[in-house]
Amino acid sequence: MSANQFGNKGWTPERIEDLSGKTYVITGTTSGTGFEAAKILLSKNARVVMLNRNARKALETILTLKEEIGNHIDVLAINMDLAEQASVIKAAEEVLSSVPKIDALICNAAIAQVPKQTLTTDGWESQMGTNYFGNWTLQALLFPLIEKSKGRIVTVGSMGYDMGIKTIKFDDLNWDKDYTPNNAYSQSKLAQIMTVYELQDRLKEAGKLDVKAYACHPGSSRTNLINTSGGFVMKIIFNLMKLSPLTQSAVKGAYPQLMCALEPNLDQTLFYGPTGRSNWVGPVGAHKLEPHAKDKTVAKKLWELSEKETGIKWNI
Repeated sequence: MSANQFGNKGWTPERIEDLSGKTYVITGTTSGTGFEAAKILLSKNARVVMLNRNARKALETILTLKEEIGNHIDVLAINMDLAEQASVIKAAEEVLSSVPKIDALICNAAIAQVPKQTLTTDGWESQMGTNYFGNWTLQALLFPLIEKSKGRIVTVGSMGYDMGIKTIKFDDLNWDKDYTPNNAYSQSKLAQIMTVYELQDRLKEAGKLDVKAYACHPGSSRTNLINTSGGFVMKIIFNLMKLSPLTQSAVKGAYPQLMCALEPNLDQTLFYGPTGRSNWVGPVGAHKLEPHAKDKTVAKKLWELSEKETGIKWNI
């Protein structure tokens, strides 16, 4: 990529103007990058709908946000477990009945490095079921309102998309053979990112250019992601990494998703995140996406499979 379009410091929240009258829906806001993104949006007077699986933690988060920003904030918590399709469908219905518009849906929540093969209630490998199929269904169900609002869909991927088998294992999606925490995670993140670009193509074909879809990632941010779902050794490794200069704060990890939700005239064909060392840290902007993430044949097959697996079709 050429020099950062936002200058040497990259994109920062200083570029955000007053967001009064805007509505943002964010998944996974009780900690980490999702919490920081919600906090920044609320501090700019946006309305934020938080989707989290732990209702108690969500209420505690609202209290924390009110303490830090003020009681005037406009925030709504809706319960949703991305790992359960029934929960996602119910939450989507609640969102649609609670807000008249969605300026951006930010799909931030994820699980990572699950040590042993685990299946969701719907029968999918847990990382694919949560990170990919959960988001597929949420995005598809909220799409009509996002379209009506001329809004955006922001998918928070991971550089993990390039650290596994680099394709979708259609013949063994659940990793019944050769399961490794990393390969399964990598596939789920690759699937998420691939579908963003496939969605762009389908919107273009349908002449629906009012909706924008973006792919980004937080770099190597100091969050609880690995502590929440990773195995023992992975937790030790990641917690040691947190002490090194190869990681950055969760606040900085929130910048790419905020940029993709807010920055006017942002090129949606690019991939966004930190542009420094290994794209783990550094100024936020566009950077290289490996070609396998835009493999049209695989992406199309994945889209068709997703419709069949979830029983949910996008109204494009």
